[in-house]
Amino acid sequence: MSEPQKKFKLTHELRIVVASLLSLVVILLWAKYFGPKPPTNLPQSSRPAQTAPAPTSPGTAPRAATPSTNTPGSAKGNATSMSGVVQVAILPKADTEERTIVVENDLYRVEFSNHGAVVKSWQLKKYTDDAKPRRVLDLVHPDAAQQTGGWPMALALDDGQLETAANNGLYQISSTAQTLHAPADAEFNWSDGHLEVSKRFHFDNSYVVRVETSVRVNGGPITAGVAWLGGFGDLTVLNPAPIDTVSSFYSENGKLTTIAAKKLDSPEKWPHGVWQSGKDFAGIQDRYFTAAFLPSNGNVPGMLETRYWKIPRTVQVEGKDVDDPVPQIATATSAQPTAMRIYVGPKDYDELKKIRPPLNALVNFGWFEFISDPLFHALKWLHTYIPNWGWSIVVLTLIINMLLFPLKYTGYKTSLKMQRVAPEIKQIQEKYKKYSMRDPRKAEMNKEVMAVYSREGINPVGGCIPQLLQMPIWFGLYRALQGTIEMRHAPWFGWIRDLSAKDPYYILPVLMGLSMYLASKMTPMTATDPQQQAMMKFMPLTMSAMFVVIPYPSGLAVYILTSGLVGVAQQWWLNRRHPLPAPTSQTQNKKGKNGKNKKQ
Repeated sequence: MSEPQKKFKLTHELRIVVASLLSLVVILLWAKYFGPKPPTNLPQSSRPAQTAPAPTSPGTAPRAATPSTNTPGSAKGNATSMSGVVQVAILPKADTEERTIVVENDLYRVEFSNHGAVVKSWQLKKYTDDAKPRRVLDLVHPDAAQQTGGWPMALALDDGQLETAANNGLYQISSTAQTLHAPADAEFNWSDGHLEVSKRFHFDNSYVVRVETSVRVNGGPITAGVAWLGGFGDLTVLNPAPIDTVSSFYSENGKLTTIAAKKLDSPEKWPHGVWQSGKDFAGIQDRYFTAAFLPSNGNVPGMLETRYWKIPRTVQVEGKDVDDPVPQIATATSAQPTAMRIYVGPKDYDELKKIRPPLNALVNFGWFEFISDPLFHALKWLHTYIPNWGWSIVVLTLIINMLLFPLKYTGYKTSLKMQRVAPEIKQIQEKYKKYSMRDPRKAEMNKEVMAVYSREGINPVGGCIPQLLQMPIWFGLYRALQGTIEMRHAPWFGWIRDLSAKDPYYILPVLMGLSMYLASKMTPMTATDPQQQAMMKFMPLTMSAMFVVIPYPSGLAVYILTSGLVGVAQQWWLNRRHPLPAPTSQTQNKKGKNGKNKKQ
């Protein structure tokens, strides 16, 4: 009979380490590819009805559209209509040619066209896009807006013909200056003698703009929403694609709901006259910027009504047709004329928190917010003293590792004890290796192993606690680096010009893997099997490969690299201060007895 093939065995502590690493891999990959996605559809209780003149649910308010007989120009200046209803005489009011006016301050530059009184450019002066060379960031997508025929600050009316007329009129501008410096007001007026529109924008020294709109038909007010049409955000981002970062959102009863641009409904499901009411705020966003519509009077819930849809569109990318739908959103108030505030700017967590209602929920830290939030604010505090975000991450890493050092010290002593009794544990495993895992006698092996651990005062998981604590810190820091505006385009030194993006040359992941490998070589090895030791040495390579395959922020690699280097220094000190002790006499005696038995 040939000797049974030797089976590879995993010790208890190695199983815990492997399980912990696999858990980290699963969490990161799941969050990247299978994480919770925004709801693809609106809640059934608040979906708008598309037929019937009355609302089908409390959250939906279809309105009766203006009768089709009331088309623009059908009653210009008439005192009475054919039906005898008294109408107000309205004088036509329009400009003779298209003009532009610019409003700017230290934060933004906004360019209006009097053709529809819409925004053709909204630049944020303190931010640049991802183009090479970088340019001042413009949140308006001119190509998409031109193709779809909709621009930011256009009107959304319940009657399609009136909406087209209002968004194509040549408005008169109240100011004769071509450029206004905030604080300033920009006012636009237009009328065709039947439809009368007035828009007023008040700009101050913040990212918040006050908007007042009044739309009347034959002198009577009608519902008018202010819309952001034609797309939104930074068009130059490469990973992921721009459309994959854009979503619409609304808050209802204090709960934030986001809908990815690709998951929005088509225009047919949002006909004119259908509004979803009861919203605290609503808007459109990408990863770092947002345009949020807010009630005019602060933190009053449920004051807004919204509509959001997408217009299908395809674009050419490297010679291939790619689906690139254009998200649209319109917001109105329950009272007319419409008065609201619009925040157009960066998703700065602390600044958004100051707004009423607070918008800081738009900075999505995910499930690990309880870790990401304090880590992010610790970084911000350090940045007040250290002007470079990369070095702030390095200092934060040093602080965290110093705080975790007592646990590492305890784990190191546990590892020494486990290494000392490893031969004895191996003898126990050899004695029971002929039994299968289902054999009841296998439980006796576990009892003997635990008896050895108990005799030596060993906690089997004690050596893994520091690594287990590092994993949620890694993931929390990953969310903080990926989703905060402060890290966008923040340089460290040399080739690292954006801590929120991957290392373009993969130098940091390689150095990170080397530091982890060196630290593992210096750590007492509790496993005695050569295959198990090789597996432990292979783990740093796995971590480096993950950073190459998945574009994790380089700031996270800075943290792990610094943590690895600190770990090497700490391990060197521990090895010098507490060298590996000689085996206990009990273990030696047991070895001697086993040797005598073999000779006999």
